[in-house]
Amino acid sequence: MKNIAVSLAICLAYPLISAALQDKDHKSGSSSDGGGGGHTPEVPTSLQIVTFKWHHVQEPYIIALWILVASLAKIVFHISHKVTTVVPESCLLIVLGLLLGGIVWAADHIASFTLTPTVFFFYLLPPIVLDAGYFMPNRLFFGNLGTILLYAVIGTVWNAATTGLSLYGVYLTGIMGDLQIGVLEFLLFGSLIAAVDPVAVLAVFEEVHVNDVLFIIVFGESLLNDAVTVVLYNVFDSFVAIGGENVTGVECVKGVVSFFVVSIGGTLVGIVFAFLLSLVTRFTKHVRIIEPGFVFVISYLSYLTSEMLSLSAILAITFCGIFCQKYVKANISEQSATTVRYTMKMLASGAETIVFMFLGISAVDPNIWVWNTAFILLTLLFISVYRIIGVVVQTWILNRYRMVQLEIIDQVVMSYGGLRGAVAFALVALLDGERVKAKNLFVSTTIIVVYFTVIFQGLTIKPLVQWLKVKRSEHHERKLNEKLHGRAFDHICSAIEDISGQIGHNYMRDK
Repeated sequence: MKNIAVSLAICLAYPLISAALQDKDHKSGSSSDGGGGGHTPEVPTSLQIVTFKWHHVQEPYIIALWILVASLAKIVFHISHKVTTVVPESCLLIVLGLLLGGIVWAADHIASFTLTPTVFFFYLLPPIVLDAGYFMPNRLFFGNLGTILLYAVIGTVWNAATTGLSLYGVYLTGIMGDLQIGVLEFLLFGSLIAAVDPVAVLAVFEEVHVNDVLFIIVFGESLLNDAVTVVLYNVFDSFVAIGGENVTGVECVKGVVSFFVVSIGGTLVGIVFAFLLSLVTRFTKHVRIIEPGFVFVISYLSYLTSEMLSLSAILAITFCGIFCQKYVKANISEQSATTVRYTMKMLASGAETIVFMFLGISAVDPNIWVWNTAFILLTLLFISVYRIIGVVVQTWILNRYRMVQLEIIDQVVMSYGGLRGAVAFALVALLDGERVKAKNLFVSTTIIVVYFTVIFQGLTIKPLVQWLKVKRSEHHERKLNEKLHGRAFDHICSAIEDISGQIGHNYMRDK
């Protein structure tokens, strides 16, 4: 099986290597023409029936080739179910990315293909988050929204602050050497490394099939904590830009205010676009063919609008998907709903595949690697220890108010499920090397953390769940009788709360 995968990767990478070599020869030939000008096209002396125009199609061809490689790799991985039942698909894709990146580097000594923040945030992340929001089990999500928000907001701030300040405290002892990093740079690094990646968590938890309550809490936390992480990252990045000596109490208050403005503002933008999408789909019954297009375009516009207004784009597209799903499904035809479902799943799956592959490819470039053993090991230690402490303390508080208690076994899985992924890598790649002198050290450490959490924890979480005998989810299609009784019970509970003047989960769910 391993030989087949390697052979396939080499065969598929061969055109790419040849193209890279030809591109190198072309550039060297152009520079040696004298005058330093661009390549002068040859004037044909006769009609050429067939010509080779690689540079005319280079970029779209390479993109299509990478997508093909990633798709074929998924087919190869799933030919033998023994492989994917032991090793998560995300781990296999990272290893494949390392292999292909190594082949390209060996051929041209240039890391031509890396996961850039622009590509990730504008093209790869939106379909993944939209898919998560649109297919979010709303009953579970809103029933556990308070728990999810506590873990996502308070937990993320706790992890970012404690990790950054602990690393700074150890740095002051001199163990890490002379790094020329201030406390704000450590807090900036702590904010980006606190991002629990929904892509990595979803990829592992869907294969493990943990119970619904545990799944929605961990998945919801990882989804919303991305938005919190990006907001914290922008606040600390602004503090680093203006300089530590200029960060006054007023600036700190502005940072706290911006945290709530960016988060709530992004959510409101998503809700507005969700209702706009719901309204538009009411009038599409005569043009059914373009119904799916509205779902994708308007949802993507919510993401771009929030980005344009410096609000949380992740929260915008998440809540756009959550709030529009019920109305859109009722408004559009059955064929359009099927098209939306399969297209959204295809785009999300493709984006996840490319993200994990490029996490492997991006690590091949030796120019980004700066090694500091103390910094890397302590980062791994602190993010693990402080996540455990945060989960235990927050769960102890929550269990005093929750009807469904989170047991010790659930807390172990939640602590162990804090996988880092492409969000942390994209944020660290956004750092300005002029302002943050230790950028390459931060990048190297982030790659190590991502690989450790996705590969090591991803490989061991399934045996851990089986050993702890965590309650699994039991998916079955609800019968008509169950649906009718469940809906009637919801309305009765919300009516009782309304009559008694109490506002609880049922009242909010009904609204």
